Order: sequence, then structure tokens, then C-alpha cells
Amino acid sequence: MSVFNRLKNIFSPKAEALPEEISLNDRRLLEILGVENSEFNYKGKNALKEATVFSCIRILADSVGKLPTKVYKNNNGRQSATEHYLTPILKIRPNTWMSARDFFKALEVQRNIYGNAYAWIEFETVGKNAGHVTGIYPLDSSKVEIYIDDIGLLPHKGRLWYVYTDKKGTQYRIDPDEMLHFKGLTSDGILGMTPLEQLKNTIENAGAASEYLNNSFKTGLQTKGIIHYIGDLNPEAQRVFRERFEQMASGLKNANRVSLLPIGYQFQPLSLTMADAQFIENTQLTVKQIAAAFGIKNHQINDLDRATHTNVEHQQREFYVDTLMDILTGYEQELTYKLFTNKELEEGYYIKFNVNAILRADPKTRYEGYRIAIQSGFMTANEVRALEELETKEGGDRLLINGNMMPIEMAGEQYMRDKITGEEVKGGDDIGKEE
Repeated sequence: MSVFNRLKNIFSPKAEALPEEISLNDRRLLEILGVENSEFNYKGKNALKEATVFSCIRILADSVGKLPTKVYKNNNGRQSATEHYLTPILKIRPNTWMSARDFFKALEVQRNIYGNAYAWIEFETVGKNAGHVTGIYPLDSSKVEIYIDDIGLLPHKGRLWYVYTDKKGTQYRIDPDEMLHFKGLTSDGILGMTPLEQLKNTIENAGAASEYLNNSFKTGLQTKGIIHYIGDLNPEAQRVFRERFEQMASGLKNANRVSLLPIGYQFQPLSLTMADAQFIENTQLTVKQIAAAFGIKNHQINDLDRATHTNVEHQQREFYVDTLMDILTGYEQELTYKLFTNKELEEGYYIKFNVNAILRADPKTRYEGYRIAIQSGFMTANEVRALEELETKEGGDRLLINGNMMPIEMAGEQYMRDKITGEEVKGGDDIGKEE
């Protein structure tokens, strides 16, 4: 007899209307199994209590936090502007409280939990450096609200404003030019959406599955059931008997022990096994659904069933292209627009993450690529050494091409010299040799 038929036989009168079927999605069935998934709060930081959600957000936060940011200037080609005053702020210490790594990790966690991440920009107000950024401070996204003044209450009608409420209840109106706003998926371009809202049922199911396992181990994996008694028991007697029976039969210390029942009592198990509920399959599906919503690849959540060394490396590149590139672009555009003055923007200054850390290939592949780049006159030796974090060498800034690795500006000089002198080129090189 199936588990559903057993449930129907137990809970329905014998000679009355057809019994009501209870599906696996019915909360009443979860209560029978001792699972109260309505208690799981998926909102805000509480969602981090679910293992898969925590893993996905940690992967995204770590991926963003470990990438260094650099200031560049587009002056007929990208140039690193390490002398710009924003470089140490973005690369080392955005504020006195945290490192650049912790700063960006905190923002990415907030962005995924709430759909929006905010950071207040502190500017110098006096002196020759007035208008310069002095610090950037992340704010609790749950304490920030956005208002659009469409009736002219504030000086600039139609402008967007941010209101931040601190722990004491004091509110601060923040101009959009003083607030960095990093959004998740957005439908209006103003507010971002968190995957947690869209995954409400899935995350609750994951929380319920975890609670079910915990309860199973706490009770010593004992089977739930119903005790039949031939006779009548008043409510108090029922309570006392149930408590004593659970004390005798439940818990890890009573696992696999024999329980005794008085004459007249009969125990009928409700044995919904994990196989009956397809527990493992449903759990794996839930994990993959949550990971997909966050843009996390299977190998990153230890799902290596179909993984090989080759396709894991390919998946890592896919993670950058499909997931991380869009996130980093959002950060770069907001940082560039809000931190530079209009004059600096006109001069071509911008901010970009260095993604070489996550796209780094194995040494053999890198060195082969470097060889081609150097011999093709595409990169200098010192540019390659910089990518490998090695010190520069004298003479390493010249572009070379294949052909005994001569400087690119000397290409053709030997040919022209031989044409003028009419001399034959010595050695194995027949450049300029006349027939």
C-alpha cells in the first residue's frame, strides 16, 4: 500500500465521503512529518542560514572581493593612472574601517540579499582638494529608501533622493551624487530585485528539507506513527502517555532500542521514507535551481557528476562571461560616473576591475600566449612580466617581431641597406639577396 493510501486510511472515516488526498506540497503533510517550513524566514540576512544560498552569495562576494580595481585614462589607448588620488582608496582602503576586499565583499552580499547595495561617498569640502573623495562607506541596504520628488517638495523637482535611517532612528537625506547604488536585476532601472524573492518557495523547501534531516537525526531516525488504544483516555491521560512514550522511544540514545507497549495498545508506523519522497533527487534539484538563479555553475557548488578538468576550466570562463562580467560592469560604470568629476570624465578617466586573476590559464598555456604576443609585436617583454608580477628589465619595453627578434622599427632596414650597397646577406638569411 502506498504512503498516500496509508495516510488516507488513517485520517478518514471508514464509511463517509471520499477522503482528501494530501500531496507532498501540502503543509499539513510537512507538519505530520515534524517539519514546520513556514518558520523558515528567507528574507534579508536570514536567507544566509540556508546552505545553498550562503554558498552562492559567498562565491559571488569572494569573486568580486578578490579582484583589484585600477584607475585608467583613455588617451589614444588605455593607460594605467596609478598616480591618481583614487588609486589607494579603491585598491587599498576605501575607508578607515575596512580593506578594499572587505568593502566590495560587503557590497556584493548586500546586493544579492536585498537586490540593492549602497555606499555613501564622503567628499572634501574645504581647501585645494575640495570635491575630492576622502572615503566610501557601505550602508545597510535594509535601512535605505528611495524617493522621487515628483511634486516639487525639494529644491530639484523630479530628482531622486536617498533616505538613510541609522540605528537611533535618525534619518539622513542623501543626494544621488553622494551615493553609490549597485543594483541586481531591475525592471525599472531604479530599484534592483533580489533572487531571494523569486526563489521564495524553493528556499523554503530547502529549509524544510534541512529541518527534516535535523529532526530525523535528533529522534534517532525513529519512524513516526500512531498508537491505537482500545478504550477511552481522557486528554490528560493521552498527554501523559504520549510524553512517556516519546521519552522512551525517541532521541539518539534510544535509537535501535526495543520499546514495549501495554496490553491494548497498538503502534502503526507512518513510514514515509526518503525514497518515497524522492528526497535526494528533490534536494539536488532545489540546489541547482538556487544556484542557477544566482548564476553559479554546477562545479562551483561541488556538483561534479559530469565535470572533467577540461570543462571545469571552460565553466570557469563561462562563469565570468555569463555572470561576473555583468556584475563588474555595473560596479565599474557606477564608480566611474560618481567618483570622477566632469572634467576627469572628459579627460578619459575610468575605473576597471582586473579580471586576470580568475581567467588565469595554466603556465604552459600562458607562456605560449605570451610567446605569440611578443613575437607578433603585440606586447613587450615588460608588459608580459608585469602580468606575471615580475620586475621590469632594461630594454624590455621595445616591441619585437619574429625574424631573429629584431626591434619592430628596424624591420626592412636590412633589406633597404642591401638594395643600396648591392651586397649579399651573410649567413642563412637571404633578405635582400639579388638573383
